[in-house]
This record gives sequence, C-alpha cells and structure tokens, in this order.
Amino acid sequence: MRIALTLILALFLSGCSPENVRSFDVRNLAKSDIDMVADAHRAELDRLIRKLTIKLYKRNPRELAKVPRMTINLRVQQIMASPPADGYPELQGRWGNSAMRLAFSRDYQGDRVFTLMVGIRSMISASFNNKHEFFLLDELDQQKLYNSARNLESVAWQLNNLKDLRGEPLLLANGETKEGIKNLSFERTLSKMIALQDMLASIIADTTNRTIKNVVHRAASMTFLPI
Repeated sequence: MRIALTLILALFLSGCSPENVRSFDVRNLAKSDIDMVADAHRAELDRLIRKLTIKLYKRNPRELAKVPRMTINLRVQQIMASPPADGYPELQGRWGNSAMRLAFSRDYQGDRVFTLMVGIRSMISASFNNKHEFFLLDELDQQKLYNSARNLESVAWQLNNLKDLRGEPLLLANGETKEGIKNLSFERTLSKMIALQDMLASIIADTTNRTIKNVVHRAASMTFLPI
C-alpha cells in the first residue's frame, strides 16, 4: 500500500510540475509505454500530413481551383476529419491505396492533391487500425506499419517522376530555382513520415517478438502494398 501511494503521489507531482511539457492525464494510467509512443507517432504523422497538404496546394493552386470557392484550410479540415460514411463523391468511393492510385492516374480530372492526401491519411489510419489513441488492450500490426512506409516511398517516387501526356509533372513537388538551388522540402516531409512508420514497426515487432516480412518493393513501383 505504501509503494502504491508513493507511485500515485509521484505521478501527481510529475503532472503538476511546470517543467513538464505533458500534464497529467488520468487516462495515461490505462496506457503502456508503447501506447504512449504510438500516440506520439500518430500525432506527429497527422501534423506532417497537414504540412504536406498545405505545401502541395501552394505548389499546385490549379488543383484547388478545380472546386469552386474551395480554400486550403477547408481542404485540410476535410482531410483530417472523420470521413463521411459514404465517402467523398469526388473520389468515386475510393480510400487508401485506391485513392492514391487515382491521384496519379493520367486521366483523372479531379483535385489530385485532395485525392492523394485523403489516400495517404486513410492508408496511415488503417495501419493504426483506424485508432487515434491507444490503451493497454489495443494492438498494432508491425507489418501494416512497414507496408505503409513502403507505400510512402512509392508516393515520393511518383511525385518526382510521373508526368502527364504533355510531359508536365502530374503534381509539382520538389523543384529547382533558376540559380540551381533545389527545394527538397516535400521529400524531407515524406522521409520523416517513412521513418516514423518504420521506427514504430520495429518497436512493435521487438515488443511482441514478431518478425516483419521484408517485401521486395521498389520505390519506383506503381503498385502499393496492402494494409
């Protein structure tokens, strides 16, 4: 009893400490260390998805203009919110890998940025079993996390290489100034997302004593691994 009271007091004091960035939340008592790591990874991925969405729209204003009176902020809200039960009509009922394939289709006339980012976020969400917060009884699948990282590598390659029938990039991403200075901010953002998924996949595999099936999947592949 004395030990239990000491632990509770320590948790209370650490939560009240002004030097602590994270304040005490009673829900954390129902979380393992891995749960809190997963929470942090999911939150950071969402932040990077918002960042990537804004970057792509600023680089590709023509995509936003395809929907009258649409704004970047509204698009970000739509992407980050819970999707409608029947999906977005403009995506033709597609999610995840299917939406990402549609975004890179040369025949697609819709908003490629919105379609791609809905695909990316729903794919990542599926790799987290569509959960935003994790507790003791929740489980993650290391293979889903690993596969999503490989899919993000494919997205990065397609952004840099796929062109329309006129030879223009389907979506403008990384670029180069007239002075020859390269802008690799898109690649860096995607690389951070890939690293987060790979790191968490490795942590889950080590914790559960499971192995990750390393799939031979080239970044230049036009296919996406199942989640």
